[in-house]
Amino acid sequence: MAKDLFNRYLWLVDTIYRAGTITLDEINRKWLQCEMSNGEEIPNRTFHNHRKAIEELFDINIECDRHNGCNYYIENTEELKKEGLRKWLLNTFAVNTTLNKSHKLKDKILLEDYPSGEQYLIPAIEAIHNCITLEITYQSYWQDKSYTFQIEPYCIKAFKQRWYIAARSPYYNKVLIYSLERILEMEQTDLSFECPQTFNPKVYFDNSFGVIVDEEYDVEKIRIKVYGNQCKYFRSLPLHHSQKESETHSNYSIFDYSLRPTYDFCQAILSHGNLVEVLEPQWFRIQIGTMIQKMNQLSVSYTHLRAHE
Repeated sequence: MAKDLFNRYLWLVDTIYRAGTITLDEINRKWLQCEMSNGEEIPNRTFHNHRKAIEELFDINIECDRHNGCNYYIENTEELKKEGLRKWLLNTFAVNTTLNKSHKLKDKILLEDYPSGEQYLIPAIEAIHNCITLEITYQSYWQDKSYTFQIEPYCIKAFKQRWYIAARSPYYNKVLIYSLERILEMEQTDLSFECPQTFNPKVYFDNSFGVIVDEEYDVEKIRIKVYGNQCKYFRSLPLHHSQKESETHSNYSIFDYSLRPTYDFCQAILSHGNLVEVLEPQWFRIQIGTMIQKMNQLSVSYTHLRAHE
């Protein structure tokens, strides 16, 4: 149900955004052409409930120009094009609406699979907005059984095709990161909490590569050497917002970062194979080198094993 409602929001914003201005009758004509409608119009009351929800959840205002026949439009459309949540939503709106218009296109547009968990996205966002405690049943990758406990949700973060929620654990009295795909059940409680004004989601993740916030790692200046055409890839899709190209040469470039070199950052470096070399700090260079040696040993052992089968 939550996923269907989220898709309705996506469709509605995209339809109004594309039209510029549009009446409710025109919205319903387009809606009836959509497979999600099941042949039923959007009632007036439901439409306005959707408008309110979209404004509260995503800070996207659908306004009405009553002087020209009650035409609806999105306020400050230029803001949607800026970096951040609303730009991501705008891109999602466009793809989602296109796919919902025709099943024929679904075989022509190949998207990455996202793990389950999106059904908890709307309840989690609502809980963050209303400062309501969530009770979740959670099973991490590292445990054989699930546990049920309460969390105070602070923010949502998307990373590597997964949704994560940063929340204070009353039990541990600190902020922890939970993957939505590992949540088995979620329920909003009647307990409210106060999110500390000192908590800033952007600042909280600022020195992290992804969602691992491990203060046991100091923020380091990382220097890597990228070879050949891979430099173009790094320029078009930076590994981290702190990325700076400090040296540019004909066959390589040096990129600098300021972050905590946690395990997920190691994985990102290794994913580029022999086209990336860690220069500094020395301990991190040694660590990456050790990981490469272990990978090579596994490869040699496997080849030797297959040779004797």
